[in-house]
Amino acid sequence: MGWEYSEKTKQLFMDAVHGKPGTHLGEIENPDGVGEHGSIACGDALRFTFRVEKNEDPLKDVIVESKYLTFGCTSAIAASEALCCIIEDRRITPLEALKITNDDIVEFLEGLPQQKIHCSVMGAEALEAAVFDWARRRGVKLSELGIESHLEEEEEGRMVCKCFGLTEPYIKRKIKELNLHTIPEITGAIKAGGGCMSCHHAPGGLQDILNEVWGTKKASDTDAAKPSFVPLTAIDSAAPAIPAPVPKKSPASDNSGLSPYQISRKIEQVIDSYIRPMIQKDGGNIEIFDIKDLVVYVELTGACADCASATQTLKFLVENTLKSQVDERIRIVQV
Repeated sequence: MGWEYSEKTKQLFMDAVHGKPGTHLGEIENPDGVGEHGSIACGDALRFTFRVEKNEDPLKDVIVESKYLTFGCTSAIAASEALCCIIEDRRITPLEALKITNDDIVEFLEGLPQQKIHCSVMGAEALEAAVFDWARRRGVKLSELGIESHLEEEEEGRMVCKCFGLTEPYIKRKIKELNLHTIPEITGAIKAGGGCMSCHHAPGGLQDILNEVWGTKKASDTDAAKPSFVPLTAIDSAAPAIPAPVPKKSPASDNSGLSPYQISRKIEQVIDSYIRPMIQKDGGNIEIFDIKDLVVYVELTGACADCASATQTLKFLVENTLKSQVDERIRIVQV
């Protein structure tokens, strides 16, 4: 089962990857503004550059060319194309470009799957960083214009989501800007909590931040007995919901009396009940090739076999789930 992309999204993606004239995949030499967002290590990253037609008054500079480099999925490329098209079609100043939101990008694409909204957010954030860079180069003091810079968030804020390198100030800001009220909404919009999921309900984690921002828990998050569901962010072909594993107090000691056969059975049970159903919803499957002590040899098949994010899937979904629910010493090896 694949993503339900609009025809416009699919066309923008295909045009970009085939280098059709007029597309924007690439990087501008000697750009007037450079902005980055995300991390290649996390599976999604975007580098955005633009060139301006300079005016004696920097505030009247006009963006005439924009390009991007991205390590990401179909929606990441299409959203980046959409951003460049919006900017160039409007012939706007860098300051006017700051008014472009992720909603504008989604509208241009004629919609995005909810689990892929973070790709449009990534584009808007990279654009903002590029405008701040342009302002620095041109001597424009944004603070005097009432424009607040968020660049210090990543450097000074407390790290909340270590998998995707997202800090508390950034997460709080996006919760307010995007009106996010649940952990799944946060993950879908900015990817926070979409890796190992340990930041969901940890002290100072996503739920605590939601409570602080909105003042109280939402009804959907009050039942502690219910598992938390987050979209699978590592695979591009579909986004199933993953039930968050229940952490063990001491996985190694809990299993110290189990035989290798019993541990193997627990591994098989977790894969069957938690992991395989999620990957099957994504159009793929996972097969256990062998289990030797605490090393599990698996094979991804179907839509997941050739996925560029297969490594992240094995690390964040398969291995971390087994570490949490079976034994923290487990390692996954793809065959």
